Amino acid sequence: MTQTATYKVSHTTTYQYETPVRVCHNLVMLTPRNDWSARPINHRVIIKPTPTVQNRREDYFGNAIHAFSIEESHRQLVVSATGRIEVQYSPPMDPLGTPAWEEVRDSVKQQTDPRWLEACQFRFDSPRVRIAADFERYASSSFSKSRPILDAALELTQRVYKDFEYDTTATHVHTPTEDAYEMRRGVCQDFSHIQIACLRSLGLSARYVSGYLRTNPKPGQPRLVGADQSHAWLSLYCGQKLGWIDLDPTNNKICDLDHIPIAWGRDYADVVPVRGVFLGGGHHQVVVSVDVSPM
Repeated sequence: MTQTATYKVSHTTTYQYETPVRVCHNLVMLTPRNDWSARPINHRVIIKPTPTVQNRREDYFGNAIHAFSIEESHRQLVVSATGRIEVQYSPPMDPLGTPAWEEVRDSVKQQTDPRWLEACQFRFDSPRVRIAADFERYASSSFSKSRPILDAALELTQRVYKDFEYDTTATHVHTPTEDAYEMRRGVCQDFSHIQIACLRSLGLSARYVSGYLRTNPKPGQPRLVGADQSHAWLSLYCGQKLGWIDLDPTNNKICDLDHIPIAWGRDYADVVPVRGVFLGGGHHQVVVSVDVSPM
């Protein structure tokens, strides 16, 4: 039975520059996809100062992109994305009842799966995720011969959760996946990249998902506005009937209504929330505030 939930989401990124910026060009990927898992309601992106030029389009993967340029001197840039998002998830079937992982792998590779083209593009190397023997060896102990794909994937998710330490100081946004794997520590971006690398090294199709995670306060404690954060997880292709199933190695679980997807791609490089170039500015500071409230 499909479950639904609606959230009010606010994501604000503030850039404070040491000296004036004369011109900037940016891409913003903060508007939710409009598909089976999420639907934006009255969602909008507000930019200050007001851009000289702005437009909206979709990228190759169907993610919404807001492009803008500011051609006047400014020392502060604020990008705010606010609105309501409806999320829906269907509880997955019994993991032991899913097809053997080799069957799923081969049906995509041999193009016998009707959805092979959709899945195939997430089997190969991408800018931040490289297939390697180390990843294949790590994953192989979970993916024994003929094991049901979701059962194996859940064990791998649990192993990443147990074997890797969550450490916000160990890595940064540009840390190579191989380095995070060797250190056995990192954050949600690193854990997602590592598990994707493991799955692709076995020949399976896995994609990177960016979004938000609703955080639940301790009993008796109020929610902290702005305490929620951007989150990342992965989606594994489990065959024609099951399609894509989202897994969260940071929290050792199948994704549910607490997970609010925004965009997906091959890895983080495809779904950076705010990116661009600017002229001037000197040193600058970036402050990000995210708040997720159930409606």
